[in-house]
Amino acid sequence: MVNNNNGDLMFYYIDMYFIGCFLGYILETTMKNFFIPSMNNGILYGPWIPVYGFGIVLASFVTNKIFRLKIKTPSKFILSFLILFITITIVEEAGGLLIEKVFHRTFWSYESKRFNIGPYISIEMSLLWGFLSLLFVWELKPLIDVYIKKIPRILTIILLGIHLIDAIFTWLI
Repeated sequence: MVNNNNGDLMFYYIDMYFIGCFLGYILETTMKNFFIPSMNNGILYGPWIPVYGFGIVLASFVTNKIFRLKIKTPSKFILSFLILFITITIVEEAGGLLIEKVFHRTFWSYESKRFNIGPYISIEMSLLWGFLSLLFVWELKPLIDVYIKKIPRILTIILLGIHLIDAIFTWLI
């Protein structure tokens, strides 16, 4: 994690957003190419899927707070999972509803799942996302945190511009 300078913190979370978007793109492209050819893998044209970016930003933010708590590691692990399970479930619901409202499309539906709660949430998938989020914050995020501060701000600003153009272009078409 970076120091608490507001500019550093802002760029930290923006960069974490792009890392999450790109990791989500890799995951979904892999799933589409090898397991589920009919799967939609993202609403934008670029190599990023925003719902993953928002999920990883929230997961990073929440667990940065949890890791500062003066509780034992097993309790932090359990608390992290529960909060990530809830947080990522909310992100998935919000993302599905937003895509439906803005783009008039449905990119995923869990209505065929046994324990679904509407089209965008199922307990099975929420558990999977909770465990993947836990894996991310406990294993991958510490590695990313070592290198994220080395990302040039100009690169982040350029990516923001391209991302914004992609989002506008996607929305208009």
